[in-house]
Amino acid sequence: MKQSDIKPAQALIIVEIIEYVPNSIVSRTILKKSTGNVSLISLDTGEALTENISPFDTFVQIIDGRAEITIDGVRHSLVTGQGIIIPAHKSQIVSANERFKMISTVIKSGYES
Repeated sequence: MKQSDIKPAQALIIVEIIEYVPNSIVSRTILKKSTGNVSLISLDTGEALTENISPFDTFVQIIDGRAEITIDGVRHSLVTGQGIIIPAHKSQIVSANERFKMISTVIKSGYES
């Protein structure tokens, strides 16, 4: 599915919007606003996102598979249907002991001051 195929007010099967690619991480932003964005990300087995610290809160929901998410040194194992809030200014590592897909929602509002 191409970016141009995603239209407002149209029902989508989210898990089908992004594919797995062997030995890769695939990311696709489906909504981008000044107050935040929503992205779909797939990670193949053995892949990981680089450890980082975001200045914004992030909600991650697993839509296929199992993810390992480490927040400030505490490891969380999430399976399909589970989600977790990664607080702003906390270190985070997202890794795939097995492949998975997730929705990542970054909320930028509330940090204006």
